[in-house]
Amino acid sequence: MKKLRYIILPCLMVFLASCAEEFIDLTPPAEITDEVYFNEAEHFNAAANRFYTYLLDWEDQGIYSDHGSDLIGYDEDSEMQVYSRGLTQAQANDDYYSDTYEAIRDINLLISRAENYDGEESIVEYVAATKFHRAWQYFFLIQRYGGVPLITEPLTENSEELYGTRNSRYEVVAQIITDLDDAIAGLPREQDIASDDKGKISKWAAMAFKADVLLHEATWMKNVGISTDGDGVSEGAGSEGYDPSKIEPYLQEVITLTKTVMDQGGYELWNYNNVLDNLSHNFLFNLEGSGSNPAGLDKATNKEFIFYSKFDFTFRQAGTLVSHVYQGRTKPSRKMMDMFLTTSGLPIDKPLSGFAGYTNPEDEFENRDLRMRSYFTNHKFLGVIPTIDNDPELRLDGTNKFGYFNSKFMSWKWGTDEAYRATATESYDMPHIRLAEVYLMYAEALYELNDAITDGELNESINLVRDRAGLPALTNAFVAANNLDMLNEIRRERTIELFAEGATRFNDLKRWGLAEAELGETIFGAVIEGTVYENNTAIYKPEVYGYGEGVAETGVGERRAVIVQPASIRNFSRDNYLFPLPTSQTGLNANLPQNPGY
Repeated sequence: MKKLRYIILPCLMVFLASCAEEFIDLTPPAEITDEVYFNEAEHFNAAANRFYTYLLDWEDQGIYSDHGSDLIGYDEDSEMQVYSRGLTQAQANDDYYSDTYEAIRDINLLISRAENYDGEESIVEYVAATKFHRAWQYFFLIQRYGGVPLITEPLTENSEELYGTRNSRYEVVAQIITDLDDAIAGLPREQDIASDDKGKISKWAAMAFKADVLLHEATWMKNVGISTDGDGVSEGAGSEGYDPSKIEPYLQEVITLTKTVMDQGGYELWNYNNVLDNLSHNFLFNLEGSGSNPAGLDKATNKEFIFYSKFDFTFRQAGTLVSHVYQGRTKPSRKMMDMFLTTSGLPIDKPLSGFAGYTNPEDEFENRDLRMRSYFTNHKFLGVIPTIDNDPELRLDGTNKFGYFNSKFMSWKWGTDEAYRATATESYDMPHIRLAEVYLMYAEALYELNDAITDGELNESINLVRDRAGLPALTNAFVAANNLDMLNEIRRERTIELFAEGATRFNDLKRWGLAEAELGETIFGAVIEGTVYENNTAIYKPEVYGYGEGVAETGVGERRAVIVQPASIRNFSRDNYLFPLPTSQTGLNANLPQNPGY
């Protein structure tokens, strides 16, 4: 569960060490209060730096990595697996709720103290960064719970707000936008951030994040509307402030913000396919020291991450089983594997796609999007297409129901079965927003706004992402000639590119209004019919699979495949779009109604 972690980022160590004497001078220690502390610019800087540790990190992988979504072929009774089946029940406590409000409490304290600051040194940047963090925390809350109590001042045990009602999501979003506007105005450009402070929030990061918020809310209003709001009295937070006339202005601002970041941010897609055997999409996500990849590239080469949690082998290791968890819990489903296009740019079920079929495990990797090989090649010998001979874990004997292992966010020494770092010491940075996502937001917002996108707009955004993946450019003529849907192709690119980065899939399906349909389908694993597995008990033991086989739509038509979870146990509904509030909170406050359906 989400925990507040008081960990000093490596890029901030020098500053904090230098200001240690400031803490020592405040004597006696028992008298160090916020009133005494917040009187120098360095105090605000140090306090603002701590808020970076309030972000989701590697220990939050259960909610962070699309685990439990329709893209994952892994079955366990985790929170997100239960959630995706529509089985979530209101619990007494929820750390994602309480910890987030603890973070907001500390954030509000700094902002409040800043109002009375009269020092000579500027604290504008620190307050701006703090408002970004408050917006980040509230956006997390509305994505998970919808409308929540909006608290912007420090509270005491006698504050009336402790027993106030919930604000609507639209009121919370309005505050998020206000905070991000202040952040954009006060933060430095990426180019002006000192090298020792890389990883701190820039103006461009705030713009990209505001675009993310606006795109989410515009499409939520367009596709979901007020259906999850409740009536504001007996259920939910109500719809105060709901205004669908904001949809178009929101989308237009997404386009403006993302275009500004694209043109002025100085960011670049991390594309070293020429020296990494076309595996840029693998090594970008375990980029650490020069020994983390065969080309000797380190973090200094990464100009793609716009906002991220910074880790370091010396100062801030992951502290959890990153590679182990990503290997197992993010095994792809049949749907995920079939979503990758062929190098023709066509879906695999199109007659002229060039899809090689499923007969052998390695066949379906032929002539495919490079991300497929980067994400799902042999998890130890990266770059080696998995076969029954070179990867015994592909044997469907009960240890693997799916036929695939994930290798995104997994770190192994090239060509060996040794990990680059020992378990729990992985230290690659965790991306929250990167340039590829900005390109994808730009393209999606254009299409949502205009029901069209020009080839020129595609070329300056989504086609840059596709080029790194070894795919031809997407054009309007290509879409028309092959009976494709442009919006679906834009969404396909987002789904594939951002696989296992945050709870992206869940949030996207909900804001698109598609979660009931997509999460209600049977989740399949490996194709059995017409493959080397069929009738071969040496490598496939059907009796060990509780749900047996079922008929799946595949790239070669209907075929029998292993069932990971049948549709009969997947009952996700509109009521499940939001998580329930913890009952410990609703029980304490009669003015805090529960979300609909709980």
